[in-house]
Amino acid sequence: MVYLSKIYTRAGDDGMTQLGDGTSLPKHHLRVASYGTCDELSSVLGIAIVTMAGVQGGEGDSEAVSWLKTIQNDLFDVGSDLCVPGEAGDKLRITEGYVKRLEGWIDSVNANLEPLHSFVLPGGSASAAWLHLGRTTCRRTERCVSELAAAEEEGRVNAEVLRYLNRLSDLLFVMARAANDGGKDDVLWVPGKNR
Repeated sequence: MVYLSKIYTRAGDDGMTQLGDGTSLPKHHLRVASYGTCDELSSVLGIAIVTMAGVQGGEGDSEAVSWLKTIQNDLFDVGSDLCVPGEAGDKLRITEGYVKRLEGWIDSVNANLEPLHSFVLPGGSASAAWLHLGRTTCRRTERCVSELAAAEEEGRVNAEVLRYLNRLSDLLFVMARAANDGGKDDVLWVPGKNR
């Protein structure tokens, strides 16, 4: 259980932060950037949730909103995983089950979408636009974690984290299309349109 009694500690005033295993790293370290970008993604999804709930007339909790709330919790698990390098048997680790759940959701949403004949530009509805921003933030998180995995010793970054982020960006893409009336209101790329 996490217990926060004081919000500021002054411990990071020198530009250092402490990982879950007690190691101190500079705040600009790639590991810190990885879980920080994951936190940013969760914030973007928070805006998507509020936008989608507003469309439903208030505090309604559609399946998509419920999924996004689950994903926000998952993203704290991802951040926790990244905050403890290497193998730590009693620490929280992202598992294949997280990835499989996302794959099931992707298949469920994608089955009801209009066929795609061009690349989709972010836009359409406000909900779709926020989900696309979430998708691109997720891709940036994935790039940070991929770079971290390449820079660290083997096994110090859980490979399931990369798989989770990869599937999550795919899920956010199909959810954005679903938010655009099942893809009917997608904004499509028209190559050379403004020549």
